[in-house]
Parts: sequence; structure tokens; C-alpha cells
Amino acid sequence: MKKEIMRMGMALAVLLFAISCSDFDDINVKPNAFTSDEVSAKYFVTETQIQLYAPNRYPYWRAQLIHWDRFAGQFCFGFNGSWWDDGLSYTYNSGYTDAAYDYLAGYTASLSAFLNFVKEGGELENQNYYAIGLIMKGLYYQTYTDVFGMVPYSEALNPDIITPIYDSQAAIYEGVINELNEAMQIIGSSTATGEGVELLSENDLFFGGDLQQWKKLANTLKLRMALRAQGAPGADFANAAITEAMAADLLIAETDNALMEKDTEISQWSNAAYGDVWYNFGVGSNWTVGKTLVDYLQNNNDPRLPMYAQPIDGGEVVFTQPVEGEGAALFTKHVDFILAQLDNAGVSYTRVDGTNVDGQATVTINVATDTPYYVGQPTRLNGLIYTHVKEALFSRPAQLIINAKNQGNDIFPEIVFTAAEGNFLQAEAIVKGLATGDAQTLYQNGIRQAMKIWGVDDASIETFLATESIALLDGSAEANLEKISIQRWIAAYTDGSEAWSIVRDSGYPSELSAGVSDYDLYSAGTLNGAYPQRMRYGTGAYNTNGPNTEAANAAQGPDLQGTTLWFAQ
Repeated sequence: MKKEIMRMGMALAVLLFAISCSDFDDINVKPNAFTSDEVSAKYFVTETQIQLYAPNRYPYWRAQLIHWDRFAGQFCFGFNGSWWDDGLSYTYNSGYTDAAYDYLAGYTASLSAFLNFVKEGGELENQNYYAIGLIMKGLYYQTYTDVFGMVPYSEALNPDIITPIYDSQAAIYEGVINELNEAMQIIGSSTATGEGVELLSENDLFFGGDLQQWKKLANTLKLRMALRAQGAPGADFANAAITEAMAADLLIAETDNALMEKDTEISQWSNAAYGDVWYNFGVGSNWTVGKTLVDYLQNNNDPRLPMYAQPIDGGEVVFTQPVEGEGAALFTKHVDFILAQLDNAGVSYTRVDGTNVDGQATVTINVATDTPYYVGQPTRLNGLIYTHVKEALFSRPAQLIINAKNQGNDIFPEIVFTAAEGNFLQAEAIVKGLATGDAQTLYQNGIRQAMKIWGVDDASIETFLATESIALLDGSAEANLEKISIQRWIAAYTDGSEAWSIVRDSGYPSELSAGVSDYDLYSAGTLNGAYPQRMRYGTGAYNTNGPNTEAANAAQGPDLQGTTLWFAQ
């Protein structure tokens, strides 16, 4: 893959040069340029995928990890030794927000260049690559608008418009669905992008150039967006889109997963992974796995638990009462709260209460290290309890997620779209009465496919499906929708933006969507304890497109993290 990306980088230089030329044939007179029969849109597909799903470390850290993974309740900062308490980002931070905004808003330039080159009349005209470009556009805009709300769409790719208007989410969702329909119509029954230099294969990190898989991806994304839009104001297009999507091929089988393999060698400044953050800065940049996620796995005997998280270190841990400040008066409450997390997880430990040489109260516990215990860290813990949130008492992400590059170890791939999601979405549509079919079978196949991604063996999967109540849609419609949402959220682990969207759209897990209220323990942030509904626009939006940004605020609500977006209304 590294060689492919390097070759793609050379081709990208040609593309950027070509953009500045009035005639693409000018490239051919450059001694170091590719000849016309060597230049193909396929060389730009790889970078288009990487920039969206595994950009360089700067946005990967600040957008995905600092915001989306943590808003999803799946990762936490705030253990003693972390650079931050877990209120980070629940309290607005302009620098980290700007990094996330610039990353997503900036992707438009790459997408626009690709689409303009492969469209009809473009220098690299190819209708099949154009269809792929439209599907990439759909994937991008679903994330972009779900994070910020109103964003430039209808005018965004027009090179003659410097300050594009912001479109409503309803318009973006409907527009993307229409473009996905266009892409599927273009692909038709085709399986390949062309012949010779036009044949897309290893340059496509999702499907190896298989256009029928791209068509399934487009249709499954259409179903996701239509279901998310359904019931929102002005979403008249949603029901028809759901019906159409349910009648066509979707991502449902193990061979259908769109998982982007991580490059274990290339620089973090070209293609980042979690390990680029974990191992470059010491313990301060590390994180733990969230309590809500660990509890759902552990309480339901889910075999993914050791694939998602590591057992705690355990051993001897000493809690010491602060000398002064609010934390001194809250010492007993804080320690009892931490120990309650151990009790909830079934951890066996001994406890000794005492005082230190300064006369401050201490609590010493000793957790056996010969038993694997999994304990999730509660989300949004504040600075008052920070000193007592001991790293040794909470589970870190599984090694497969945080492995370093260049060590010969596998790294879990980036989730683009899974067969599990395709099954869950169908089950959801049926339970909501928007389609017909066997919701139970689809739901269980969704769980089955989600577990297979993480290497769970068939026997363990079938035992889970046969014995655990959470694997059965046996309740009311709302109870069944809760189970589907929870499983979608679990399956979206490491895909923080989508996991966060699931919580906002469905309200599940309710432990997260309810927000927090006990400020002795949790961070109120600038949200006053409420669950974050969106990210604020970056300063770049105001600096380069101020009037249109302000118009968006007037239309959708204040530029605050608590403003509920259209799809969640």
C-alpha cells in the first residue's frame, strides 16, 4: 500500500499542475510528466479515500479522538495522568474545534478536483469514476452535515463561487440521496471502471475496484440517510427513498464490508492511526474505554469485550484526600464513586482506610492481577475527581486499535461502512413499519456480521445469539428500536462520528443522551450538562464566509454545541 500511495502522490502532483493549465495536453510536453496513456483517475482514488477516513495526525487526533469518539461515549480522557480531565470538548475549545472544522471543510477542495476531472467534459472523463466520486461525496456530506448542521453544499463545488451559501440539512440529505441514485444508475450492471490504465483495482482501498460493491455502498448509505431523515421536518423524500433502498442490493454479507486497511508504514503526516497519538507523547495523550460501552458488552456476555478493551492493570492503588479545595470535602464521595465502578464490574479487591504522615485520609485498595477484569471509565468526569481516576483501574483500548506502526503488528482498519449496518438498517425500517420482512433475522445477522469484523469465532457468535436477551427483538417497537440502536452504536466502535450520530438520532444509549447533572463528579461544560448535539463552526467559516455563516445561524439556531440539528428534531 505504501508504494501505491507514493505513486498516487506523484500523480497528485500532476493533477494539481493540470488544474492550473488551460489544456491538459500541456502536461505531455513536461519531461517528468506522465504520458496521456499513463494518466488515469484511478491514481487519485486512494488519496480521496485516505483524506476523508485517515487524514494526517493533526485532524485525526483533534476531530475524531478529541471530539467524536468521546462524544460517542466510547473513549475517555480524564484519568490521573491524562493531560485533560474528561470535560475537554464538552467545554468549547476554539483551537480543537478549528482543527476539526478545517479538516472537514477543507476536504471539499480534493473532492471538487476529483469530480471536475472525471465528469463529462473533464480532462480525465470517465462516468464510472464520476459515480465513485458522487458516492464519496455522499459519504463526506453525511459526516460533514451531521457534525455541523447547515454547511455549503449546492454551491460548494463551483470554482466560480468563493462564498457559497449554507444549505439546510433537509436540502443536503435530499440532494445526496439524488446523487447516490445518479451514481447507481451510472454503474448499472458494470463491474469495472474500464480497461488498461482505466481499470481500478488496488488503488481502491474499499472494494478493489468492484463497482457492484460501490453500488451496494451507495444504496446502503441512501437507506441510512433516509432513515435518519424520516420524521424530521420537511423530509417528505425519506419514505420513498427507504422503500427504494429496501428493494435493491445492500451491504449485508461478510464480503461486503467497506473497511480501509491501515498502512502500517507510511508517515503519520500522510495516513494516521490511533497509535500515532498513543505512542508519540507518553501517557498524557492516552485514553480509556467508556463505561457505557464496557457495561453493555460485559453485562450481556458479549464476546467482543476482549477485542474492544484490555483488562485493567489492577494492583495496589492509594487514594489520598486533597489538603484543601472542593476536592477535600468530596473525598469520600469521590472514592466511593470510583469503588462503585469496580463493584459494578465484579472486581474483587481489599480495602484499608488510614491516614498519611500529613494527617490526610487515605484509602488503599489492592486488586488481584491474576484475574482479567474489565472496567469502563464514566464519561465526562471533571477536574475535581481527576486525581482519584487511577489509570490502573480502567480498561485501555485493545492493542489492535492502538498498535504502533513499523512494528510488524496489525492495526484495526478504518470503518467506512459495514455489512452489520446494512442488516441493522433493514431491521430498523421493518420495526418502524416502513418496510416488511423478518426484523429478527436481519437484527441477528447484523450482530453476527459486527462480531465477525473483530474476529469472534462462529461458535461464540451463535452462543450469544441463542442465549442473550439483547439478541432478541422480543419487546415493544420502542424497546426493539432501542436494541437495534445500541447494537449499531456498539458496532460503530472506532467510527466515532457515526456512533455519535446514532446517539443523537435515536436517543440511545440513554445513559449518554441524558447528559449529566451531578457536578461534584461530572463536567457541566459550556453545555450545562446537556449532551452535545453538534460542533460549532470554526473561525475559518467566519473569516472567509462570514455573512453566509451568520445566515446559517439565523436559520438553524445559535452556533452552540447544544443546538439540536434537523435530523434529531
